[in-house]
Amino acid sequence: MPSNFVAKGVDGYEAVMGRWSRRLAVPFLEFSGVPSHGRVLDAGCGTGSLSAALAAHPGLAAIDAMDFEEGFVAALRERKVDPRIRAQQGDVCALPYGDAEFDGVYSLLVLHFVSDPHRAVREMLRVLRPGATAAATVWDNYGGMPAWRMFWDTIVALEPEAADKGPTRARRPMTGEGQLRDAFERAGFAEVADTLLTIRLNYDNFEDFWHPMVYGQGKFGAFFDGLPEKKRDQLRDAVRAAYLCGEGDGPRGFANVAWAVRGTAPRH
Repeated sequence: MPSNFVAKGVDGYEAVMGRWSRRLAVPFLEFSGVPSHGRVLDAGCGTGSLSAALAAHPGLAAIDAMDFEEGFVAALRERKVDPRIRAQQGDVCALPYGDAEFDGVYSLLVLHFVSDPHRAVREMLRVLRPGATAAATVWDNYGGMPAWRMFWDTIVALEPEAADKGPTRARRPMTGEGQLRDAFERAGFAEVADTLLTIRLNYDNFEDFWHPMVYGQGKFGAFFDGLPEKKRDQLRDAVRAAYLCGEGDGPRGFANVAWAVRGTAPRH
């Protein structure tokens, strides 16, 4: 089943999201917990932010990393972060593993992009050993991403036709309060718990903010390049003014919020 994430290459993903997913991986694993030994799965690994964080746990015997985008899988293989990491292409909604193979299953910033998130959660439970833990986290993309909201609200106010080109204009599945928890409970997980995770997105200057937002991922870059030069300048100047907020160019930080949930596979 296809992903609805519009990938535009490894470098683009790293610029717009990879650097932040690496930061989010740390509190996510602190919340979810990591087994002292065994085999774990990074379901929807992207370029390997969570896999690398899992590799910091020396007791794990194997870290399987899987993603729908072959380019991301290839990039992770090339990095050779840790010999225990085994990367392959696959679909989170139809995990290419047998039942009860893993001692932990994790999904970082994935479930709001898959075609059937409830099916993906059921798959996470299927491949999990009884008593083991699975966990997932997604951005609160409606109210928990102020920098992205600032960008898109400014763009759409001046160019309404861009409304369907951005990732945060409409609420994605699993990004509302309680939705992740509900999905885990419906799938049959036990001991379900959820929380909010907060990290800070720090940009060096306006260009560090602007370029990844326009060209990092998604459909907006092609739309923007197709606009008349005058309109492109108008949009860029408006977003720049919002970023600067009356001060000189330089570093800015924005707190981003993600929902997280964990649950255990019932013991039969």
